Amino acid sequence: MNNSVRNTARLLTAGLRALLVLTVVCGVLYPLVVTGVAQAAFPGKANGSEITSHGKSVGSALLGQRYDKGTDKKGNPIPDLRYFQPRPSAGLGSNRTNGVNTQYDLQVSGASNQGATNTDLINAVKERKHWVATTYGVPESQVPADAVTSSGSGLDPDISPAYALLQANRVAKENHLPADRVQRLVQDHIQGRQLGFMGEPRVNVLELNVALRDLAQNRR
Repeated sequence: MNNSVRNTARLLTAGLRALLVLTVVCGVLYPLVVTGVAQAAFPGKANGSEITSHGKSVGSALLGQRYDKGTDKKGNPIPDLRYFQPRPSAGLGSNRTNGVNTQYDLQVSGASNQGATNTDLINAVKERKHWVATTYGVPESQVPADAVTSSGSGLDPDISPAYALLQANRVAKENHLPADRVQRLVQDHIQGRQLGFMGEPRVNVLELNVALRDLAQNRR
């Protein structure tokens, strides 16, 4: 009996020592080492790819956001046309009555899962295309696909160069800037395919709007 008790005590002691060692190694040392390496080698990415303007964090380069100037009587956001607008944002649903992620809400990110023959999707695309064409003064045939459809996550921070350039003249007018200067600003912010062959050329909307605001302020 005594031997059994001693064996049990030894096993418990060994187990507790293993628990303590693993807790220190896996729960303290490993996170500290990984965090330290990340902060030393990739500080920007480790901190969420934040974009700052005049010393203030204005968002992440990895997450899209809206640029509005309030809401209408129905509670729908009113786009602020002084800024370049992102893609539409669909979502998995929310506590809003329409069940659509209209505010780039991180908690309801995801695809709408609506198929190409879904009448709600078709009507939404038609309405969005009409709004873009009317707002920016172009034929509906020139409206690019990313201007009327959401990304899979609903949080895409980028738009196509075509959609950015489509908005340039109206953005320039709203900010009292030369159109060609705003167009050059868009061209300067076009990012190529990753590794030269992955994805499509793109423009980060937040980075572009930060540069636009600086340009507008410097001309005052």
